[in-house]
Amino acid sequence: MSCHNGRVVLRKLSSTNAFVVTDLEGAPSFGIVRSAPKILQGGAKDLARSMTYTFASFEMKRGGASGGINAAAEVRDEAIGDFVNEILDDVSSGHLGLSAGKGITSGSLQNLYEVDSRSILRFELQGEETLETYLAALGPVVSADQVVSLDGKTVAIEGFGEHGPTMVDLVEERGGKVVSISTSSGSLTDQSGLDASYIRRKWAEEGIDLVKILDVEGEPGWKVFQSGADVLFAGSKMGAVTHLTAEKLKIEALVPHQPIPFTARALATLQRKDTKVVPDFIAVSAPIFAAWPEEGAGVSEIIKLAESRIVEVIREASNHGDGLFLGACYRAESFLETWQDTRLFGRPLAS
Repeated sequence: MSCHNGRVVLRKLSSTNAFVVTDLEGAPSFGIVRSAPKILQGGAKDLARSMTYTFASFEMKRGGASGGINAAAEVRDEAIGDFVNEILDDVSSGHLGLSAGKGITSGSLQNLYEVDSRSILRFELQGEETLETYLAALGPVVSADQVVSLDGKTVAIEGFGEHGPTMVDLVEERGGKVVSISTSSGSLTDQSGLDASYIRRKWAEEGIDLVKILDVEGEPGWKVFQSGADVLFAGSKMGAVTHLTAEKLKIEALVPHQPIPFTARALATLQRKDTKVVPDFIAVSAPIFAAWPEEGAGVSEIIKLAESRIVEVIREASNHGDGLFLGACYRAESFLETWQDTRLFGRPLAS
């Protein structure tokens, strides 16, 4: 058995004001990179930890990574270029892989993608989206359907983004109805249901401002929490759902569609209310099946495998006496102990 020292490693780059966090020293590490005037290292470490738990949940001997590029908008392109050049060799060697997160377009990382060890199948088209984007939508929807069944349920999507239109489609396919969405520009709620094709078209045209230009006037973003939906998908930012928000929520399930959208106190509050809370590291996991597909697998096989594995893990973790979230954590940690010689301290929860 090959073991690695499970210590978080912070690497500060020399060519620009940026850093890369890897969660498991010595392990091949993968995650996202974000850019803003100030990216906090603590948040990056949390993102890397969540990714580590994702890999462990599906018996993959890989660690999480997260990058941050601190740059104002006017110099961001130059900073990203310097970042890419400095880590190119690490990505080419297979020891590191980073995808575009907030503040970064996929095109600006093209040089990294060309040498990335992950499969290019993730960029194949599935409908109107890349397979990677489709899977980013599929995982949360499959997770929600597993814990509460979406048939006949109303749904709200907090932090509607790139994979949002596909989420709406997938919810409808399973008999649910999206009644509320929010972006950083506001929110929109319509209890009769938001039309999927209209939302997709307006998202393509207006992006986050789609909530402003639909037939009814947009509301403040926080209104999505008051939509009365049965299921809330959360993902605008880390810690978007606090204990104060959780106390007021009357939902059957909280399901992440981006990493770490709820705090530890919010989790405890919702569990006391018997709300189903899906771990983020399970709900957002589906894209890993396109990054490392089984030999000979095509797009349809990858989709089927991602769905079946997520359902399998949720079922197994749900049977634990301590509940779904802790059951999933114990399961991931048990696998990590088979190849890590240091136990990790801290689970993927926002503070």
